[in-house]
Amino acid sequence: MGSALITGATSGIGLELAWELAAERNDLVLVARGLERLESVAEQIRQKAGVQVELLPADLATEEGARAVAARLYAENKPIGILVNNVGFGLSQEFVGGDLERELYGLDAMVRATLITCHAAAEVMARRGYGAILNISSMASLTAQGTYSAHKAWVRTFTEGLAVDLKGSGVAVAAICPGLVHTDFHSSAGVDAGQWPEYFFTTPAHVARVSLNALRHGRVIVTPTLRYKTLAALLKVAPRALVRAVAGPEMSGRPA
Repeated sequence: MGSALITGATSGIGLELAWELAAERNDLVLVARGLERLESVAEQIRQKAGVQVELLPADLATEEGARAVAARLYAENKPIGILVNNVGFGLSQEFVGGDLERELYGLDAMVRATLITCHAAAEVMARRGYGAILNISSMASLTAQGTYSAHKAWVRTFTEGLAVDLKGSGVAVAAICPGLVHTDFHSSAGVDAGQWPEYFFTTPAHVARVSLNALRHGRVIVTPTLRYKTLAALLKVAPRALVRAVAGPEMSGRPA
């Protein structure tokens, strides 16, 4: 039993990871922007799992929010043994002609905040000689679907480098690259998830279980389902011109 800090913890994969970690008797620190939703989720987990749940309302796209999470990771009282960086969202716009502030918000939340929190966690965990860092990337990291693909590609590559830096330290590091998952990700981005066959979807619970199993077994880059493992292998060897043609911005599912 330890403590886990999860960002983006009130929905989707982050919420399922919270439940999985609570079921393993880990106390939780839940991070999200909305306090009301945080309080609701925390109370449900406390009642059903019987663990302690700490709330940390923070907007990871802001300097203040990211630094607040880093400060909690540095804290010696109730030290954090597992960091989960789960924040991710579609920007609901094309880059050309889109709002620059929206682009910068996404960059700060999905890239800059991950760097800040991992910097804190890696330092503290390596000094203690134990811990785990789980970063949620995406199959989009292998495609060319605009800035979301770029952000998640950064997360993937950064995690690989961090895993090398922390080799032998007792700290496990993994990046999970799920494909389509049944969450509110698409509806929040204004995308109709019904345009893709059900066959390509998996559940947040499955991704959560695979993610934690990857940490236990020292796997660094993990794709949760066989169909996406196959697709990932093809994308890695395909000419990038072909990838751009079949998995470029026009295939992102955003309405024209």
